[in-house]
Amino acid sequence: MASTRRRRSLTKSVKFANDEDSGHEDLQLLKPALRIGNFARYGNTIFQIREPKEDSIYCRALEVIAVIFVFLLVYACYFHYEAVHFHVAKGYGHLGYASAQHVVGQRLLTGRGATKNGTEAMRWFKYAADQGHAEASFNLAVGHIHGEKTGLKPGQTVHLLKHAKKHGVEGVDHALNLCARRNCDI
Repeated sequence: MASTRRRRSLTKSVKFANDEDSGHEDLQLLKPALRIGNFARYGNTIFQIREPKEDSIYCRALEVIAVIFVFLLVYACYFHYEAVHFHVAKGYGHLGYASAQHVVGQRLLTGRGATKNGTEAMRWFKYAADQGHAEASFNLAVGHIHGEKTGLKPGQTVHLLKHAKKHGVEGVDHALNLCARRNCDI
């Protein structure tokens, strides 16, 4: 004879006068819950419903700081778009994205969103050109022709221009003609 043991429940099972003893206890669990105050009745069992705790002061402070941060971010994006775009592109450039490195170079060359700096722009163009970015190759070669410090070796300027021409960058023919008239390897 197997002894059946029941675990003690933390809630009390209460039998109501209007409950029928049909022998189908599992059907009574399918009855909809009846809520009375802080108690809910499921079948013949009554459970106490716990009210959710109020958030702590640290949680509320964190929420307020997050909302203020979002408002400041929206303000910066709306009123200082050029600077935000430059810094986001620079972040992606540091991750190694060639198109972002090219954008950073353009921003530094034109001074949009950042302080104008031709040497730094050529460095970013070199990063992108080393990954095969055609427009960055063109900009790096043109910068070298105009006398910017690029660190290119002799013959590399023509190679960069031919790479840009192969990928359909406009203005390469003019730069190649300029390179033929002058010595590109300054």
